[in-house]
Amino acid sequence: MLKLYGGARSRASIVQLYLEELGVPYEFVMLDMQKGEHRQPEYLAINPIGKVPSIVDGDLKLWESGAILLYLAEKYGNIPVGPEYKAAIAQWVLFANSTLAMGVFVEANRDREMPILMAALNEIFQQQPYLLGEEFSVADVAVGATLAYIPMMLKLDLSAYPDVLDYMKRLSERPAFQKVFAPPNPA
Repeated sequence: MLKLYGGARSRASIVQLYLEELGVPYEFVMLDMQKGEHRQPEYLAINPIGKVPSIVDGDLKLWESGAILLYLAEKYGNIPVGPEYKAAIAQWVLFANSTLAMGVFVEANRDREMPILMAALNEIFQQQPYLLGEEFSVADVAVGATLAYIPMMLKLDLSAYPDVLDYMKRLSERPAFQKVFAPPNPA
């Protein structure tokens, strides 16, 4: 069974979201980052950088959330064959992990980059429900999860981007998103 290694409040939730969307059975191995479990030799044998997430799928050991998403899409997803579609998916996954994350979560970049990024995304979502058109894809997992972190971590006002907000709401209503990102019900 595929193993996903992650820590609390980490990008492992992005990979977990996609595994849930795909319906791929997996075991989630929660590493206690405060206790340094990600720096132990057993984990460094999986990811020599000592970061999360990582997966072990058979003999494959893979780290970096974007690389993991692309691998899962290729192996378990039902993606159309062809370099053009795969390139479009890679474009959005890389955009989420680099351009979008850096433009939103790095405070020094936010004032300059975020309005440009959000305006462009808003325009796309005025035209279509998902990044690649009518169908939800791994591109939406990468970008949507990154956007979902904004209200969780930064509490920024996105009201100037109503179509981005509609997109975020659409994604938040998906069962996989609810399972991974919804706050636990108080007992």
